[in-house]
Amino acid sequence: MSAADGRFAVAVPDVVLLHGWGMNAGAWDDVLPALASRMRVRAPDLPGHGTRRDAAITSLDDTADAIASEVPEGAVICGWSLGGLVAQRIARRHPAKARRLVLVSSTPRFLAGDDWDHGMKPATLEAFARDLASDLEGTLATFVKLNALHGARGRTAIRDFTRALAARPAPSPSALDRGLAWLRETDLRVDVPWLATPTLVLHGGRDAIVPAAAGRWLAQSLPHARLVEWPDAAHLPFFTHREAFVAALESFVG
Repeated sequence: MSAADGRFAVAVPDVVLLHGWGMNAGAWDDVLPALASRMRVRAPDLPGHGTRRDAAITSLDDTADAIASEVPEGAVICGWSLGGLVAQRIARRHPAKARRLVLVSSTPRFLAGDDWDHGMKPATLEAFARDLASDLEGTLATFVKLNALHGARGRTAIRDFTRALAARPAPSPSALDRGLAWLRETDLRVDVPWLATPTLVLHGGRDAIVPAAAGRWLAQSLPHARLVEWPDAAHLPFFTHREAFVAALESFVG
């Protein structure tokens, strides 16, 4: 409280936005102005992406550690898609950094398996890996379309989202390859019971990349989580349902 005027100072929350595979921080440009009116928002490019295209890519944990080193303590870590894997690792490895966690269209395990039905088919991921070698630009364009597939504002979202991403450099081939390896190999389900961080799970009911069932599983399995699901959203709810996304995030951050 200020001794001069007796008013309470209002703490401004720090929010860190982490983008997904094959993307860059431009993915958040459409929501940044609305969030920045009430929060201190950081939207870093992951190593090997956008303005950090030349940065070395190592392991998922090393990437989480590198991002955590730039995050103030007590921040809200918001990870979309692959960025959600990074966010989960930050919360597990650096709990003081993550006061709250927001997982957008994310999952503890991207690839489907014998004991996990809520993931992408291995053949789909392998097709992306093969296509990258012969047509990187075309494969990334196809992936952007897949992000919006079946969702509201599909064609408009593809056009506008592609334009936002194009303002920054494309990810390096090594970053794409390493990111695909993370998606193929990472399984964080064993960590979920130990993530005590209050968590908001945001998901689209028409997500063609991460099935909505994965978001429901997270919300049910995390110790302190709640789910907001938009039935007509695909993999880009923060982009196609901006007002609802901002309202959910602001309510959760407090």
